[in-house]
Amino acid sequence: MQKATILFNPNSGPRRRDAELDRAIGVIQTAGVRTDLTVCNSSEEATIHTRFAVASGSDTVFACGGDGTIHDVIQELAGTQVALAILPFGTANALAHDLGIPIRPSEAARVAVNGRVRRIPLGRIEYHNFNDKHSQRYFTVAAGVGVDAHLFYKLNRNLKKQGGMAAYYLKAWNLWATHRMRRFEVDYVNGGGMRQQTSLTELLAVRIRFFGNILRELVPGAHLDCPELRAIMCRTDSRAAYLRYVAGALLGRPQNINGIDLVSCSEVTCKLPEATAVESDGGNKDRVYVEADGELLGGLPARLTMEPDALSLVAPAPKN
Repeated sequence: MQKATILFNPNSGPRRRDAELDRAIGVIQTAGVRTDLTVCNSSEEATIHTRFAVASGSDTVFACGGDGTIHDVIQELAGTQVALAILPFGTANALAHDLGIPIRPSEAARVAVNGRVRRIPLGRIEYHNFNDKHSQRYFTVAAGVGVDAHLFYKLNRNLKKQGGMAAYYLKAWNLWATHRMRRFEVDYVNGGGMRQQTSLTELLAVRIRFFGNILRELVPGAHLDCPELRAIMCRTDSRAAYLRYVAGALLGRPQNINGIDLVSCSEVTCKLPEATAVESDGGNKDRVYVEADGELLGGLPARLTMEPDALSLVAPAPKN
């Protein structure tokens, strides 16, 4: 690591932490790395400044924020040799937890300058944005279609910042308990290369093992180096089945739940049933939403695949 661009999102997390950022930058500079600091107040600014960092010769970009900031940065780093490093300033920091990166930014900086760069595949989701235009995004943590994306659509983005994760989860619980689940059709290629079809109320393709905090292993077998998508496919609309699955994950004992399948797949295509697509044309009443890394993206149709050897990632060095 010789030249690093530091992209700081001051809106991440519950409060401003400028002093912690200064200490982290000091650690990076003490290691002999040249640094450029840029403040990004929006997703668009993060994208623009990451693109500039790549063009101007930075070998590393530090995403200083949460999983949403990382999500914005990887859209421009994917397919390049410029490495992503993480200084956790968000609320959940799922990717940092999974990598074993310390949550204190100065300690995360120390880990980064002594870390190693590894190449990982990325998840990729194609979808229709809110202007009904075909779009695509890469993701590192997870991408969801159905219930979880609907919650992101309904939840106030400021709630997590103002009230913390407890208030966020409480509101999500209330929305989930009253949400009318909508079905969508899924065509996927499983790990054995066989094409299959099903009808779901929720699809969650997961790329990490450990989410941190109280949520640990949500999908057994999911990890950043996995060349396939590990997906939860919910054929059921039973809230009790959903609860049993989540409870098992919280307790570290994932269970076999009727109507909920864990599937390895290389490709997943999601679309509305024909009748629903006609009824919902021009309105949001029956729209099924799509999210990636906690960012609401748009709606169906959608296609999820993997992009091999896509991202250079600064990870903690292996322990002796």
